[in-house]
Amino acid sequence: MSSPPAYPGIRISGCWALGTESSNAGPLDRLLPPVGTGRSPRKRTTSQCKSEPPLLRTSKRTIYTAGRPPWYNEHGTQSKEAFAIGLGGGSASGKTTVARMIIEALDVPWVVLLSMDSFYKVLTQQQQEQAAHNNFNFDHPDAFDFDLIISTLKKLKQGRSVQVPIYDFTTHSRKKDWKTLYGANVIIFEGIMAFADKTLLELLDMKIFVDTDSDIRLVRRLRRDIGERGRDIEGVIKQYNKFVKPAFDQYIQPTMRLADIVVPRGSGNTVAIDLIVQHVHSQLEERELSVRAALASAHQCHPLPRTLSVLKSTPQVRGMHTIIRDKETSRDEFIFYSKRLMRLLIEHALSFLPFQDCVVQTPQGQNYAGKCYAGKQITGVSILRAGETMEPALRAVCKDVRIGTILIQTNQLTGEPELHYLRLPKDISDDHVILMDCTVSTGAAAMMAVRVLLDHDVPEAKIFLLSLLMAEMGVHSVAYAFPRVRIITTAVDKRVNDLFRIIPGIGNFGDRYFGTDAVPDGSDEEEVASTG
Repeated sequence: MSSPPAYPGIRISGCWALGTESSNAGPLDRLLPPVGTGRSPRKRTTSQCKSEPPLLRTSKRTIYTAGRPPWYNEHGTQSKEAFAIGLGGGSASGKTTVARMIIEALDVPWVVLLSMDSFYKVLTQQQQEQAAHNNFNFDHPDAFDFDLIISTLKKLKQGRSVQVPIYDFTTHSRKKDWKTLYGANVIIFEGIMAFADKTLLELLDMKIFVDTDSDIRLVRRLRRDIGERGRDIEGVIKQYNKFVKPAFDQYIQPTMRLADIVVPRGSGNTVAIDLIVQHVHSQLEERELSVRAALASAHQCHPLPRTLSVLKSTPQVRGMHTIIRDKETSRDEFIFYSKRLMRLLIEHALSFLPFQDCVVQTPQGQNYAGKCYAGKQITGVSILRAGETMEPALRAVCKDVRIGTILIQTNQLTGEPELHYLRLPKDISDDHVILMDCTVSTGAAAMMAVRVLLDHDVPEAKIFLLSLLMAEMGVHSVAYAFPRVRIITTAVDKRVNDLFRIIPGIGNFGDRYFGTDAVPDGSDEEEVASTG
């Protein structure tokens, strides 16, 4: 392999372009990133921190590193794959820092940073003893679980949820807890062996090699392993000479030829990072899709599906709808009659649960042939914020019901729904799930919520979508994408307007219920907190 030119720069598809560098040469320590530049040093003893918030705050915005953008179509399937960037390079070359700089410069809301450090194999007892004495080679391809890496990256590209191991570098072992991640607009996968597997390479849309001087990498490794991982200098140097340096020469440096872009000096090469960001932006522009517009133009003028069940429109139900739809209704009355409707809706929905015959003995010593619930458990999941208003009604009729929450908000720039947060009970895949939202217009948020439940292995036929009011568009969208989901509501309105508001509708349910200030024109409950 030919040596790179002596001047600093960036190589793109085999070509080199001049970059920038400081003209000040100095001792080895001065080659490291200066202290006090505003960038906090990376401190970590585990590959993923469970308490780490799923976001990255930059000078421009908050970037979510866990969540789901609306990358599905009217069929409820993925419309496009996420853009995957691979970051390779030697140990302590600055891959993570470069990744964070790319994330900040991209200025896109949904990014997943996946570290190869999370996928070290589980060591045997003998290997654990070798690692304790710095005699185990962690810089060899065999040290990594490539099968798990590949399956994880495939799922992320498809927008599915994954469980990522948490690796503890102080004990050389995986922790019991795993971290849940979702697909995103961009996935950045970084690691020393990022380009060492052929199947893995095929999953990467862009391959970047961070090329940093070996002396700088050694000093960084000394600082990290001694300061953050509690190791002694003799052991670090021993491991470096015995494993790290030979592995770099044999396995890592040769993969530089596979990279689309080589970034000399890592995070110091801002020209390279700018060029990378420009290319990623051009790729993302080709993948744009307006989910709500697609839903608005699909599946209309069809008969309402058989999976839809509407509460019988008795004079009582009609009267309660009259009260809560009236713009002059006071907040107290709005809450009171909404709660009455919710209770009726949930009681109606429970009649669709599976029941089986059972016989009990009455206090008079007589047998009674009755029915009992044939499932394992019932879990309620509310789409925040309006959906949580239905939780008390569910708790009132289902003893010991478990509750989960999903927060879906609309991006005010694109008008598209985005998943920001979820908290679901463990083993939810065995339950019948009551998914609750008060209004559903286009069905975009409901479809995203259903997709999340499917990601957590809840069978489609065990999902019941409950809403006080739905538009026909939303009913069609959900039913077409997920034909086995039961849809239950108290009323269906014919249409939505150009702002995707249900007509005649109920107004902004959350603001009317919670007494919050009205949101600006062009937004309703579905577009602020739980995009229907």
